[in-house]
Amino acid sequence: MKRICLSVAGILLNLFAAFAQPAPKDSAEYVSRKLTFSEANLVASYYRQDGNNSAVTGGTGTEKLNDFSNSIDVKFTKLDKKSRKHSFDLEIGIDHYTSASSDKINPQTISSASYADTRFYPSLNWSVENEKKGTTFGAGLSFSAEYDYRSIGANLSYSKKTADKSGEFTARVQGYLDQVSLIYPVELRTNGGGGNGNDDDEHYATTPRNSFSGSLSWSQIINQRLQIMFIADLVYQKGYLGLPFHRVYFTDNSVHIENLPGTRMKIPLGFRANYFIGDKIILRSFYRYYHDDWGLNAHTIDLETAIKITPFFSVTPFYRFYKQTAVDYFSAYKGHKTTDQYYTSNFDLSAFTSNFYGAGFRIVPPKGVFGIQRLSMLELRYGHYAKNYGMNADIISLNLKFK
Repeated sequence: MKRICLSVAGILLNLFAAFAQPAPKDSAEYVSRKLTFSEANLVASYYRQDGNNSAVTGGTGTEKLNDFSNSIDVKFTKLDKKSRKHSFDLEIGIDHYTSASSDKINPQTISSASYADTRFYPSLNWSVENEKKGTTFGAGLSFSAEYDYRSIGANLSYSKKTADKSGEFTARVQGYLDQVSLIYPVELRTNGGGGNGNDDDEHYATTPRNSFSGSLSWSQIINQRLQIMFIADLVYQKGYLGLPFHRVYFTDNSVHIENLPGTRMKIPLGFRANYFIGDKIILRSFYRYYHDDWGLNAHTIDLETAIKITPFFSVTPFYRFYKQTAVDYFSAYKGHKTTDQYYTSNFDLSAFTSNFYGAGFRIVPPKGVFGIQRLSMLELRYGHYAKNYGMNADIISLNLKFK
């Protein structure tokens, strides 16, 4: 998999390098319509977590997980005969994780296939902007695959700016058609489903999970210092919305597979505000209220400050607070009754508060990072995440931008 990742990255880097070659100076009209490399972003991150409330073992047990993520995002632009700007965005990502809790799907094995997995997720997005009319239309396709999950996605978007360019309305719709492999806990498997007890068996039955969403947003420049945005989303999910390897232990000591309703309606509402304090400090804030018909209500407050130390170096401390109520179907280990219709012991659906804080730094030297002219930006970020029931995590990420 590492060879595949490096090969793909090499091909894309060679591709945008070819498009980035200088064009002939005597063909101005042709150059304006040529497909041109705009920028590329290489992002690598490492994430680790720990805790003692794994849903795989019924809400108790290790949550240790390590994830290595790598993605490359390449953007191209061109002008058509009507001077409309076309943008093409190709992204390829590969994540690899190891999970001690997932390995408990079949604890009888020393190290089963569920202990580690690799996710591959390419996407392609296109947009066309008519600067004279202030409109932008976009469309995209995506795909994601891992050992027990397949997803195909599509999206459409439309944006319209006000006559003075100070405001912009955006509408977006997207859908995901997913297939979930029915990998049951080993003790609950039968010959009719969930494999034959061997975690390396790839002939699991699958079941659909479909998600559809619509989003409306309005952004407005209030003055030279203040910019705001309102966001409203509506998400509808239908299909198998739990996970087949999540155990649930009842009060009578019996064990079952997580069972949740087959539909879910989500309504997130958000507000964003950015305030510029002089030329060196930007205050970014975001608030979101979330509600769904499973009984979960949540509040998110996100704060970030970008402080420019020099014209080419800045630091970005950040903090996010999150609080949610439990869904109607949650109970902890051995908390469910035999009369319950729906049940889960997944602590992600419990009532909890969390804090995420950290900082990053960014350098954008005029002669390029490390003297490499095309390497225009380097950003390094670290964050610590903690939930109040004992789960904690750390993440560090590196972003390199080429232009």
